[in-house]
Amino acid sequence: MIDLNGKRALVTGASRGIGAAIALALAENGADVAFTYQHSAEKAEAVAKRIESVGRRAIAIEADSADPGAIARAVNRAADVLGGIDILVNSAAIGNAGTIADMDMGHYQALMDINVRAPVLYAKAVMPHLGEGGRIVTIGSVLGERVPFPGVTAYAMSKAALNALTRGLSRELGPRGITVNLVQPGPTDTDANPADGAADFQRSLTSLGRYAEPREIASAVVFLASPAASMITGAILTADGGAIA
Repeated sequence: MIDLNGKRALVTGASRGIGAAIALALAENGADVAFTYQHSAEKAEAVAKRIESVGRRAIAIEADSADPGAIARAVNRAADVLGGIDILVNSAAIGNAGTIADMDMGHYQALMDINVRAPVLYAKAVMPHLGEGGRIVTIGSVLGERVPFPGVTAYAMSKAALNALTRGLSRELGPRGITVNLVQPGPTDTDANPADGAADFQRSLTSLGRYAEPREIASAVVFLASPAASMITGAILTADGGAIA
């Protein structure tokens, strides 16, 4: 077990899927966890109860990641309730499929606001709270490096931007002893991309021939958030079952 006792984490978009798995995994390893959600209040409450069931503090914060004001309020509330923030995990994201030729520009802007601007604003708001040993971990996608089929160009663009954000922030925050890393999942079994759906093509892209479970992505995040990863920063950790091998 990785020791995160005494650490205080903020996870964005954690009422379900990968975000929920990350919030719970951080708690299971000793961290108190604040997390944001937008629509799924019932699911958020269930996640909070699971965190509390392992003896850690939990706070669910309703926040729209497309709203800069909501982001600032969420960070301030998390810091107030937990007494500070040591770990930020940028997990909130949306996906709008479609070719560039056919894409509605309103959908495009929403994609960029939530997938790119929100991680920037969360990082900016959290920076004053982070001390030596602070951690920022962002959830990207293998589509940020490889686009193996049409219809995901804008989404892939949004995830590729996070690679540059991670490397750049590692330079800015490294002198303060704060690490900044990114985890790139491949096909992962979530509500948005279920393994029992029309998934054979995505499964065939992987070396392991299967989807990841959200907990497997969460394990990579917990490692990067821990003291064991103290010399790792500006790194892109791919957890995709070999999809871009």
